[in-house]
Amino acid sequence: MLLAVAAAAGVALCVAVGQWLLGNWWLFAVLAAVAGGAGGVWLAQWVVGARWERVHVRGLRYTLPRLDGLHHEDFEFAVRDLLRRDGCADAVQVGGAGDNGADVTATDPLGRRWVIQCKHRQDGAAGAPVGTPDLHVLNGTGRQLHGGDVVVLVTNGRFTAGCAPLAESQKLHLVDRGTLGEWAGGARPLWELLKELPSSPGRRAATP
Repeated sequence: MLLAVAAAAGVALCVAVGQWLLGNWWLFAVLAAVAGGAGGVWLAQWVVGARWERVHVRGLRYTLPRLDGLHHEDFEFAVRDLLRRDGCADAVQVGGAGDNGADVTATDPLGRRWVIQCKHRQDGAAGAPVGTPDLHVLNGTGRQLHGGDVVVLVTNGRFTAGCAPLAESQKLHLVDRGTLGEWAGGARPLWELLKELPSSPGRRAATP
């Protein structure tokens, strides 16, 4: 008996709700219009924001004094943004504790994976030079752990005399203050400024 009463009450409630909905259908139309309008505004704002971000990245330039004045982590983000400017849409800053020698990774338009270690010097060329121990770390992790096709050490300072021959023997690439200034302050991508790059993913060096 109680079940029958409860069932009847439930049916009556459903009928009443249905009748109310039929009589006030316009409320749903208004809510749908408001939701659609809000969604359209958000989408339009997102499109505009993305467009301006692309414009900003394409026109990105850094002077060496500005790079010198950055925090070391901001220097890594600047390198990431320059790679994005050059067409590496997936460039990401990964530096930090346990980064195993990689601060920025990216894939260039040819599909080559770049693994970059950044060494920032607040005193620029007057700061302590980057030495071979940093290159040894990068050489041990850039390809083996991070899968790099192009393994690079970037600094706004200078390298010790032993870095160039070691880098050449291990197919590593050095970006010193001069090359960095040309890259950051100009419009040419980094791969146009470096020599003997692999011509495609998985190849150690380009054909001379």
